[in-house]
Amino acid sequence: MEFVTSETLGLLVAAALFAGFVDAIAGGGGLIAVPALLWAGLPPAMAIGTNKAQAVFGTSSAVLTFHRRGHLDIRDAGAAVAATAIGAALGGWALRLIDASLLAGIIPVLLIGVALLFLFGPRLSDEDARSRLSMAAFAGTLAPAIGFYDGFFGPGAGSFFTIAFVVLRGYGLRRATANAKLLNLTSNLVSLIVLAESGQVIWTIGLSMAVSQLVGGWLGSRAAIHFGANLIRPMLIVVSLSMTGKLLANEHHPIRLWFDRQVVQRTAS
Repeated sequence: MEFVTSETLGLLVAAALFAGFVDAIAGGGGLIAVPALLWAGLPPAMAIGTNKAQAVFGTSSAVLTFHRRGHLDIRDAGAAVAATAIGAALGGWALRLIDASLLAGIIPVLLIGVALLFLFGPRLSDEDARSRLSMAAFAGTLAPAIGFYDGFFGPGAGSFFTIAFVVLRGYGLRRATANAKLLNLTSNLVSLIVLAESGQVIWTIGLSMAVSQLVGGWLGSRAAIHFGANLIRPMLIVVSLSMTGKLLANEHHPIRLWFDRQVVQRTAS
């Protein structure tokens, strides 16, 4: 199979199952899937595009489960869905213009930023609170901004949506997670269309991982409904930092090369 061996594909499928489970609970499944695809040898833009191909299935499974359990009102989020779609389309378009080596260089920085957000961000609760931002204002600001990020990069976008719904809209954790999955599905689908059009998706890998994403999303959404996401937060921190370390361990990574040059220059002087 193109780019990967059967053994590597098996590991990617296992990563997709875990990613789908984690993503349905607290977001951040891309923190697992994207670094795994990069580790498998896919170019950065193609790794992000292929991740979208399999993530759509996991988020779809989660959205259906939340909706059937009465935790999601799709009509109430219509404006935010439309704004997210616009942002994701612009983000996917911007990704097509970015040099692959530059993107590879900033991915570990973004992963570390997401880990810090989980570590020092607000503590999530299942109780509804006072809204600090109307849905119209949310749709005009945060929804397209996070949608753009998801179209451009992606990992952690679901968590950003969840935190935004909790902190700014006053949603309880389960309700926030359900709405976050709806917007995450929107941004995933739109950015997938944009990236697929430019040939940045390996469908054989993406669809193979999609089966595991479906199962993981179904299991994770049920776990989120029953238990919440308190146990997943430290897991995401560990995973994101571990994957960052794995990427930077590659001696050909741009950041690693820059650091090595600095060491050589300082030693020579």
